[in-house]
Amino acid sequence: MQPRRLRTRLLLLGALLIAGLLLAAACDDDEEEPEEAAATATTAAAGETPAAAIDISGVSELDDGTLTVGSDIAYAPLEFFEEGTETPAGLDVDLAQAIADVLGVDVEFINSGFDGLIPALNTDEFDIVMSAMTITESRSQEVDFVAYLNVGTGIVVPADNPNNIATLADLCGLTVAVQVGTTQETLVVDQSDQCDEPIDVVTFDTNPLAVEDLRTGGADANLSDFPVAFLDAQESDGALQVIDTQIEPAPYGIAVRQSSTALTAVLEQALQAIRDSGEYDQILATWDLESTALP
Repeated sequence: MQPRRLRTRLLLLGALLIAGLLLAAACDDDEEEPEEAAATATTAAAGETPAAAIDISGVSELDDGTLTVGSDIAYAPLEFFEEGTETPAGLDVDLAQAIADVLGVDVEFINSGFDGLIPALNTDEFDIVMSAMTITESRSQEVDFVAYLNVGTGIVVPADNPNNIATLADLCGLTVAVQVGTTQETLVVDQSDQCDEPIDVVTFDTNPLAVEDLRTGGADANLSDFPVAFLDAQESDGALQVIDTQIEPAPYGIAVRQSSTALTAVLEQALQAIRDSGEYDQILATWDLESTALP
């Protein structure tokens, strides 16, 4: 009888041991679930934006997974090529990348002359134009715009401002270098019509060429968007200065074909998303252009 009792006790001990192990395993499972939930919460708190946050399923321009951007990449600090490379950089480039990230697509910049950007957009050479383009009434007749910055014109003059230029009216009778097709060309031509002695307006394919004409004495002043004028003066080794006052601040716009209504809608949503998240302000701060933020 004694051996049978011993076997019974051993069987009971074994059963208890197995039950304990099963209970411990169940407790471990319960403990892991909060950890997994915490990890998920941490990911969400990190501000990651899911690619599907904005529905782009009806946007045919983005079916290939890429937002193609036309730009005149010679307008630092808004768009330029990193030195010695074909890699675009600048404020517009960073904002376009942030918008593309929210939409869950890649972004590709295509370099093109400024005065041909809208015609090229309207012949489907790219999806949008993002190239420090001021929204004007005449341009709005050709394309739609999504406003993203607010920028005025700056006047660059030789150091010490020998002609005492402070306003557009002070350009009368002088030679002014500007990039062709820009708002600045229109400003100077309109001002010249009001002068007793007209302005000699000299146009160039790119703004750096216009600035070089000023530096070498071919022109008395150069006009460009204020952030560009400011940087040109900074990088002139003291040869140039920018007049402090911005002329006629106006919004920059992302240009979109008038037929691309679905694309315009998701661009507006994406821009609002990066403004709400604070990324918009961070990008402007990176380029010291907080003053150009939309109101």
